[in-house]
Amino acid sequence: MKNLKHLLGITLFTIAAGTVYGCNIKVKEKEDMAFLTTKVSEKPAKQYVKIALLLDTSNSMDGLINQAKAQLWDIVNEFTHARCGTSSRPSLQIALYEYGNDDLASREGYIRQVIGFSSDLDEISEKLFSLTTNGGEEYCGQVIQTSLKQLDWGKNADDLKMIFIAGNEPFTQGKLNYKDAAHNAKEKDVIVNTIFCGNYEQGIHTDWKSGAMLTGGEYMAIDHNRQVVHIETPYDDVIIKLNTQLNGTYISYGGLGAAKVAAQREQDSKAYGMNKSVAVKRSVSKSSRLYKNSQWDLVDAVEDDEFEIEELEVEALPKELQGKTEEEIKAYVAVKKKEREKIQKQIQELNAKREAYIAKNQKEETGELENALLSAIKNQAAKKNYRWD
Repeated sequence: MKNLKHLLGITLFTIAAGTVYGCNIKVKEKEDMAFLTTKVSEKPAKQYVKIALLLDTSNSMDGLINQAKAQLWDIVNEFTHARCGTSSRPSLQIALYEYGNDDLASREGYIRQVIGFSSDLDEISEKLFSLTTNGGEEYCGQVIQTSLKQLDWGKNADDLKMIFIAGNEPFTQGKLNYKDAAHNAKEKDVIVNTIFCGNYEQGIHTDWKSGAMLTGGEYMAIDHNRQVVHIETPYDDVIIKLNTQLNGTYISYGGLGAAKVAAQREQDSKAYGMNKSVAVKRSVSKSSRLYKNSQWDLVDAVEDDEFEIEELEVEALPKELQGKTEEEIKAYVAVKKKEREKIQKQIQELNAKREAYIAKNQKEETGELENALLSAIKNQAAKKNYRWD
């Protein structure tokens, strides 16, 4: 009877653990018995997709930076539909490094962390637009190692952790051997994908393919100076108009509020300045679950269990809510929330029609960097049982 109870206990634990492990639902044939003694509560409840972009910002890389600015929103919009196995949807975090720029400190290997892992899409966009190019030494192994050391990659085996490094000089430059960096990446369960900006065969001969294969990543070569193809649709102007209405549903609070509202509109303007289609893609991102601003917006903040409106100081509220009762404030937030959800739904519905229009009328690929990133992301996500719906 004792043996039967013990076996039953292990079976129930295995079922529970399989439910908690959202993305890796395949059960190993041989389990380490030590695993069975681990508490289920120690497993992180939320899964993350963590992407570090390591961009060469030397003189020849203006085209690469422009593609990154234009196609950030394609990546975000792709992950809006991602799911971990059959359960939760992952949170997306993006980090950004620049390397190979004379303006950067030589003692740091001409490397700079532009932004650590962040889900603040406006700030990520702002940092991308802040990049400028200048000649310099390009140390691929060192920038990979720096990102592995500085960033919090976490230890959840279900997280999808990827580095994308793009450049056009030999992968072997610098004192730190890229093979050592790749070994360290594997230890952290981080996949290194390499994007050579130039001829495919030249990238192979300069070890960019080798740099990817060591971690099971993908090697890609792109024409970084190629103009991104944008297809205008009959739905673009309506989506951009709805985006302006969407901005009106944000209720800023606290010390960050006013500056973040300004930043939101500034990034709208910069996206539109690149191309109307980029502004549309950003608008679609803003209508998705991944665009959250609970640190400065009351509508998003009230969704957090730990946030309490009544704990805010009067001075932290926008002027239109100062002097209002708690009930009046909550009612105002509820109205804005309902308004936002309606606008977001309209944008999503129009975007579905927009994507169908593009698929029908598209005669060539939309963007070199976009295609490289999304292809690798989909392939590597599938290996961890991520799916799209």
